[in-house]
Order: sequence, then structure tokens, then C-alpha cells
Amino acid sequence: MASPQAELSQSSSNRKLVLAGQIAFLPTGILQTLLGPMLPILIARWLINDTQAGNLFLVQFLASLVGVQLSGVLLARWGFRPAFLSGLLLMACGVATLTMGSLGLGLASVAAYGLGLGLIVPSDNLLIAEIGSGSGSHPSSRASSRASAVSLLNFFWGVGAVFCSLMVAWTATTTTAPTTATATAAHNLLPVFLGSVALFLILLALAMRNLPFPAATKSAESPASSSWREMAKTRALWLFAAVFFLYPGAETAVGGWVGSYVSRIGFRGAAMASMMPAFFYAALTVGRALGTAFLRHFSERRVLLAGFAVGAAGIGLMLWTPSLPGVIAGALITGLSFATLYPITVARLSERFGVAARSIGALMFSLASLGPAVISWMVGVISHATGSLRAGMLLPLAATVILFLIHLFEW
Repeated sequence: MASPQAELSQSSSNRKLVLAGQIAFLPTGILQTLLGPMLPILIARWLINDTQAGNLFLVQFLASLVGVQLSGVLLARWGFRPAFLSGLLLMACGVATLTMGSLGLGLASVAAYGLGLGLIVPSDNLLIAEIGSGSGSHPSSRASSRASAVSLLNFFWGVGAVFCSLMVAWTATTTTAPTTATATAAHNLLPVFLGSVALFLILLALAMRNLPFPAATKSAESPASSSWREMAKTRALWLFAAVFFLYPGAETAVGGWVGSYVSRIGFRGAAMASMMPAFFYAALTVGRALGTAFLRHFSERRVLLAGFAVGAAGIGLMLWTPSLPGVIAGALITGLSFATLYPITVARLSERFGVAARSIGALMFSLASLGPAVISWMVGVISHATGSLRAGMLLPLAATVILFLIHLFEW
């Protein structure tokens, strides 16, 4: 049994790591959602169609997929530190160069910060789930604590996402000013914002380099090939895989395309188009702030079922309402209902597989990168082929309905 001094020291170290993880998720939220509010601006800047715009999402999340695979290797062999530091620095490089040149350079920049996101997102989620499960003796108490910790972490992600939309919308508003002096200032404003994010990431990497991260897992703690074969026979692993593919894909597609969707249905102000993701992510953030208390009173399964059902209704409202207030209401409903779904899923993965979730997480978070890449890209492809972005947005609606059906079963 550990001494009181050792327990106190471990508790202090965990608090520092939790705080660092939360701060790291602020710029993570900014970069993971950056394409959403910037998409109308980038389409106009580079004169690209919806299929080419969808390629930006594809590049970001395929690069993130590579990062997730790399994170699995780093976590298993060297622990959390290398994944965190390299992820932060790659994100800084990518965001600093996004608007410096042509579409080709833009794609390279998106790939760079996408690779960094692939390292940070699974590492941070798994770190908080691992050390944030509390010390309660009852399994349900530990599970609730774990889900609450991951939900609070993703609240910080949401703060970054909302801040991103507001900053880009402010830039878009300034860009439309009539005077030459203001227009020149606006031209320089967006790169200043992106450069500030890059500088913050570099400073954060320097501050985190000496933190007491958990050590790498021993080989005996990682799932052997025989264990993988056994787990592959279980229904739970495949259902987790489906959820990690479909849910991030639906969330990213809604947040990424809602601004462009608004601009296509008659509300063409650049500021409103860039503001729309803020409504979605603000609701997502508020829901995650309330999630810690909410999960104490309702079972995780009931929250998942209600969240996917109401989320599908929210997307449906966005697509079928003829008014801007209706679209905003749909975005708010969808964001609020989605709030705790991903944190609960990450917590359930950690609870189900324990320390082995570090290795299994590489597979699941790879799917969480592949889903947004495929679904967000397909929204653009369908929109370009049909001439209707509304038709493309039916894809995240269908994904949400499938997720609801999956959670009707006990697993």
C-alpha cells in the first residue's frame, strides 16, 4: 500500500497533468474545427468547388489518421510525452502557414496540423480517462468519474472551437469594411490570429516538456496478438469501431458544413456563414460543462439513446426549416444533444479495456479520424454531384440515426 506522502505526490502530479491536458485541448478545438468557419473564405480565396473544399477535410483527417497510428506506437513504447510534444509542434507549424500561399501549400499546412491532431486527441483523451477515474471503490462510481473527467476535457475543446468560429467571423466582418485602411488591417488580421495560435502551441510544448507523464506500458500489459483475435470475436469491439467511425464523422460534417449550408440557402453574409459553427460548438460546449452533473443522475446508456435521437431531430430541423432562426435552433439542439456522447464513448472504452485501451485506442481513434475524413468529404462530393448541399447534409443525419439504432442494444 502506498504511503500517504506518495499518494499526495501522485495526486498533485495527476492534477498538473489534468490541467495541462485541458489547456492543450483549447488549441486542439481551434484547429480541429478551423476548416468549418474558414471554408467559405477559403473557397472564395482559392476559387475552389465543393469537391475540392471537401478534399481539405479529407487531407486533415487522413493526416490525423496517420498521427493516431503513430500515437499508438509512441504510447506503447515511450509513453505520453513524445506524442504530446511532437503533436503540439506539428500543429503550430501547420496553422502558422495555412494562409501563406496557394491551395497546394494550404493542403500541406492542413496535413501538418492534422498529423499533430492525430497525436494529441487520442493521447489526451486516454490520459485523462486513465488518471481521471478517481479512487472510488465501486465500479459505477469510477466509471462516472471517468466519463465526467473526459466530458470536462472536451468542454475545453469546445471552448476552443467556439473561440475559433468567433475569431474567424470577426475577421470576415472586418474584411467587408469599405475603407482601404480597414480592409488592409483585415487582410493582416487572420494571419495574426493563426500566428498567435501557433505561438501559444510552441509555448505550451515548452511548458509541458518536464511534466510527470505516466510511463510506457510494459509489453505484458499490451494486448497480445492472441488477445486481439479473441477481442475481434466480441460484438462490443465491432460496435465500438462503428461508433468511433460514425459519431466523429457526423459531428465534424455538421460543424464543418453548416456555415456553407447557411450561405447557400439565402443568408449570404460572410460573417453569418462563419458564425454558424459557433452556435453548434457553443451548444456542444455548454452541454459538456453540464455533463459532469448530468451523468450523476442518468445512466450512460439512457444519455446515449436520448442524445442520438434528439441529435437526429436537430439535424432534421436544420435541413427542413426555411428560416435562419430555424437553422440556428437546429444547430443548437444538435450541439447540445451531442455534448456528452463522445466523452461517454471514450470513457466506456477505457473502462472496458483498462490500460490495454492505449493500444486499442490507436484503432478506435484511427476510425475517429477516418470517419470525419470520409463523411465530410462525401458531403462535398454529394453536394457537387447533385447541386444541393442539403442532399449532402443528409449523410450526417443518416449516421446519427444508425448510431441511435446501435445503442438500442445492450453491449
